[in-house]
Amino acid sequence: MNNGKNIIIAMSGGVDSSVAAYLLKEDGYEVIGLSFELWDRRDAGRVDACCSVETIEIAKSVAEKLGIEHQVVDVRDAFHEKVITNFCDSYISGITPNPCILCNKYIKFDFLLKKAAELGADAVATGHYARIEKDEGGEKFILKKGVDPQKDQSYVLYVMTQQELSKTIFPLGEYKKERIREIAKELGLASAMRAESQEICFVGEGHYADFIRSYAPSTLIRGPILNTDGKVLGKHSGMAFYTLGQRKGLGIQSLTPLYVVEINPKTNSLVVGGREDAMKKTFKVNKLNWILRPVLNEPLRADVKVRSTMKGAPALIIPNKDKVLIEFAEPQWAPAPGQSAVFYDRDRVIGGGMIVR
Repeated sequence: MNNGKNIIIAMSGGVDSSVAAYLLKEDGYEVIGLSFELWDRRDAGRVDACCSVETIEIAKSVAEKLGIEHQVVDVRDAFHEKVITNFCDSYISGITPNPCILCNKYIKFDFLLKKAAELGADAVATGHYARIEKDEGGEKFILKKGVDPQKDQSYVLYVMTQQELSKTIFPLGEYKKERIREIAKELGLASAMRAESQEICFVGEGHYADFIRSYAPSTLIRGPILNTDGKVLGKHSGMAFYTLGQRKGLGIQSLTPLYVVEINPKTNSLVVGGREDAMKKTFKVNKLNWILRPVLNEPLRADVKVRSTMKGAPALIIPNKDKVLIEFAEPQWAPAPGQSAVFYDRDRVIGGGMIVR
């Protein structure tokens, strides 16, 4: 980092972005905190969400405490179009989206870089636990895992481009979460003791399918639950209530555990089976983003993650027109269409894409 530069950091009101802003200031940056206004009257009852009115006020108080400028940018229309609509439409279509990845791709870095250009800032930053380095030739930027394996967020950042990586700093990449909490307490920041949010920011503590019901009430239509032999075992409450690998909430009795192994929007049906039926060794991925290469022209061995919390598993990535075929060395648990498969070379992100049905 070079002292004397201007930087804009996304501030959600949480402890991570708050401490990241502090670390940047300590490193000599002229820091501007930027909070995103995501909500309008549709969401009047929500005060606990990321970038709600309450959390924006927390971010503002942290900025005052740190002695940095704070601004708010209205992204409500873009967020509704690119994230909320996509989220609901995906579940209605029987696939499982990842709204954090959509937000990073279409909202966070896009608006941060626009504001940086508007204000003449040199770089942007977020509180993600990840690292950015230059390659050996010094020409391209590499996205790497954060050093804290429990908090690494490189999985949700695989959509970043070289242009975005060249302008971005992740101050927390070399830290563990425990130390970030300690720093926040030492500084007496309002965000120091905020609990970790595990919910989807615009859904909160409710069930996401209830949110979808309010968005499109006519779409949650009951249908059959079948076993792998086609026998009807019961009825589901609407496809949006289920995802691949789900065991709880099926409402059917069985002597052995049953899991959702297929969601069929054409017949409005679910198929359930044993644990082995939910394991998959091969699947295809589209909507690819490669960090260091334009395309993949030949098979590549890498570790692949199909959810953010799993450990990468060895796989062969095989080019297939505008897609790639993933062949795991060993079957993996329930890769869900709509979720992302992210490819790693040790701690480096190679790229990734969306799992297709």
